[in-house]
Amino acid sequence: MSRYPPVSPRPELPEEFRFLCMLHNVGAINAERSLKVEEIAKWTDKEVSTIGEFLRKLAELGYVQAVKSNGVKYHVSVAGIRKVLTLYS
Repeated sequence: MSRYPPVSPRPELPEEFRFLCMLHNVGAINAERSLKVEEIAKWTDKEVSTIGEFLRKLAELGYVQAVKSNGVKYHVSVAGIRKVLTLYS
């Protein structure tokens, strides 16, 4: 018999927060490293329309910022980086 309590599984993250983690992991973490929606689609293997929905929701929450540079590009905001780090802990 084990002396340790059973480990409960982590609750499933909403899809948009897994997407936020992916953005963080590919390095889109500041204005200089921002990515266009099409570039994000390549990294995440998601549809452009789905990415647009995620980006809108995450921007409303303050976790993603848009930058106008040769079109519109997106990156994880400071608040988004903090959110990602809390998801890993």
